[in-house]
Amino acid sequence: MWSGLPSLLEEVEAILRRIVVDVLGYSEEVYEALRVPERVLQVKIPVRTPDGRIRVFVGWRSQHNSALGPYKGGIRFHPSVSMDEVVALSIIMTWKNALVDLPYGGGKGGVRVDPKKLSKWELEQVARGYIRGIVEYIGPDRDIPAPDVNTDPQVMAWMMDEYYKLTRDNSFAMITGKPLELMGLKARVVATGYGVAIAAREAARRLWGGVEGRTVAVQGYGNVGYHTTKFLHEMGAK
Repeated sequence: MWSGLPSLLEEVEAILRRIVVDVLGYSEEVYEALRVPERVLQVKIPVRTPDGRIRVFVGWRSQHNSALGPYKGGIRFHPSVSMDEVVALSIIMTWKNALVDLPYGGGKGGVRVDPKKLSKWELEQVARGYIRGIVEYIGPDRDIPAPDVNTDPQVMAWMMDEYYKLTRDNSFAMITGKPLELMGLKARVVATGYGVAIAAREAARRLWGGVEGRTVAVQGYGNVGYHTTKFLHEMGAK
């Protein structure tokens, strides 16, 4: 049932307009140019199940802005993923990379699927099928995917292998978040949660003088939530 609340995309677009027009003083035309992605891909991923049935999954890749460099952003597997969500997150990725002066643009991807209801073999077919659908538009100098919700180093390894099969380009730089054996980084698993903890610590320092002794509520307890909680606890939060 419709709740009457704005969608994530509507909220992101409203914030973007406020920053571009009201804070930075640019025109509505500049806002429109920054709002609309340069490209949004939709892919169909048919997977044959062990009992012979064919299930079709839908995925998207939003390539929002490449002014600073190749698109960069994760791929999430979740039953509620939508095109609007992926577009909104790609806009956020553009601004995140720009704010810390990284030579990357903003991208984001997702597949509408519940990984918990798939076998490992079926999950691999979804990962490989997604790459087949976007292979012409990705690469180390074009668009560099990464893990996100419900995707991990194993999923990245399948995707990198499929990319190599299709292109014969064995560049390790075409995707990040890979296993250590495939030139992955040790810190990748904890990095996002650590970043959230650092941001929370600095915000608490400005607002209350520090995070020590403060009670922290964390929504969600996946990889990011777990490491955010762990690092905040080590910093003295309850």
